[in-house]
Amino acid sequence: MNWEMLAAIGQLAAVIVGIPSLIYLAMQIRDQTRERRQSAVNELTVQWGDLTRALHENAEFTALYLRGLQSFNDLDPVSKLRLSAFLNRFFKNWQAMYFSRCDGLLSESLWDEVERTMSDILAYPGTRQWWETRKHWLTEEFGGVVDTIIARNDAPKAYSSYRLETLTTNN
Repeated sequence: MNWEMLAAIGQLAAVIVGIPSLIYLAMQIRDQTRERRQSAVNELTVQWGDLTRALHENAEFTALYLRGLQSFNDLDPVSKLRLSAFLNRFFKNWQAMYFSRCDGLLSESLWDEVERTMSDILAYPGTRQWWETRKHWLTEEFGGVVDTIIARNDAPKAYSSYRLETLTTNN
C-alpha cells in the first residue's frame, strides 16, 4: 500500500464516521425547531387567554366591548380609553401571531383561525372606527393585513345572535 491509498482510505473513513454525525445534528436541529414552534404557539395561546379573560370576568367591560363594537365614536372618553387599551392588546397579539406565521412558527391552519377571528371583529363599525385612530401604533406590514381584511367589507355576524340592539349607553 502506498501513501495515496492510505490517504484515500482515511478520507473514506472520515466520511463514513461523519455521515452519522451530520444525520444526528440534522435530527437535533429539527427537534429544536419543533420545540421552538410549539413553545411559541403555547405562549401566544396563553397571551390570548389572558386577553380574553376580561370579557368573561367583567360583565361591565363586556357590555362596554359590545357597545364599542357597534360604535367606538359614540362612547364617552373613559370608555373609549378602556376599549382602546383592550383593542390595542388584541391587535398587538394578532400582530405577534402574524409575524410568528411569517417566521414559520405558526402553522397556516392556526393563522387561518386567527384571521377568521380578526375578520369577525373587524367587520364591526366600532372596531373599524378605532382602527382608523390607532393603526399607526402597529407595523405597516401588519396594518396592510388589517386593511385587506377591512376592504373585504364582511358583514358583522360574530355576535349577530346576541341582540346587541338591546344594549344601552348606560350599561
